[in-house]
Amino acid sequence: MDQTAQYWDNRIGRRLKLRDLHIFFAVVHCGSMAKAAKHLAMSQPAVSKIIADMEAALRVRLLDRGSRGVEPTVYAHALLKRGHVVFDELRQSISDIEFLSDPTAGEIRVATQSLLAAGLLPAAIDRLSRRSPDIIVRVVEANPSTLDFRELRERNVDVALARIPRSFAADDLEIEIVFDDPHRVVVGARSRWARRRKIALAELVNERWIFPPNQVISVLIAEAFKVHGLEVPQERVSAGNVLLRNHLLATGRFITVLPDSALRYNATQWSLKALPIDLGVKPRSIAIVKLKNRTVSPVVEVFAEHVRAVAKTMFAPFE
Repeated sequence: MDQTAQYWDNRIGRRLKLRDLHIFFAVVHCGSMAKAAKHLAMSQPAVSKIIADMEAALRVRLLDRGSRGVEPTVYAHALLKRGHVVFDELRQSISDIEFLSDPTAGEIRVATQSLLAAGLLPAAIDRLSRRSPDIIVRVVEANPSTLDFRELRERNVDVALARIPRSFAADDLEIEIVFDDPHRVVVGARSRWARRRKIALAELVNERWIFPPNQVISVLIAEAFKVHGLEVPQERVSAGNVLLRNHLLATGRFITVLPDSALRYNATQWSLKALPIDLGVKPRSIAIVKLKNRTVSPVVEVFAEHVRAVAKTMFAPFE
């Protein structure tokens, strides 16, 4: 037996348990032994002993203790990173077993941006639930201002739906473009612009614009106005929440830019109108994003199939 294997057997394998890792994660999350003990329904001395035993087994300090609680050390961060993978793989293996015993059941965790949650995602979930009603879908809203895919990289979700530039790439991500989603200039039916058949973008510069705090869309808007030789208008409202934007558009006093996929699922209910303006920019793409070299439940592929099916309807003409 080599030294590494012997070290694992003698010092770690027999002493470090999954339950210990779970308790360690809870201490880091709570920021103190006392809070973690309360959360875990354990005594504080028991929690402290488990952390001390882990540090003895690993021969490093995992937590810096202070009057304000505990802080993870550099060694703890290494353990946290790999530990998340261990628990994620175990969770996925349980999902696999559930799927093998019943391919119509399981759970999927999805991260997405608010605009996709207002169009593509509910349509995909509805289609999935009709065919596999026992599959549970848990949705996490991703940060709309970045493309860091933090939720996915930290394995808190199984898959992400994202709006990205077609050129976007990352070494650790598997990106599947499902369709291109052009943007439209949108107003409410009560807007004075709603009945105009011909409108130049320059005429709208002084309107009350609602801009989303989204890196991808901000770049697109800036690009569109530059193409038309215009300065980007001053934003009157910065809001990523689609419901809030819809309410403001319904007053007839505001104007915004919405992707075609979100507009088609909100136009009738909110009396929204796409203006006859060509922004003159390449559409951004909608992608299914997964982590490379990560085992995921078969339910993820079932979900992806429904996303692709709904995406095909996005190519139908929409006015």
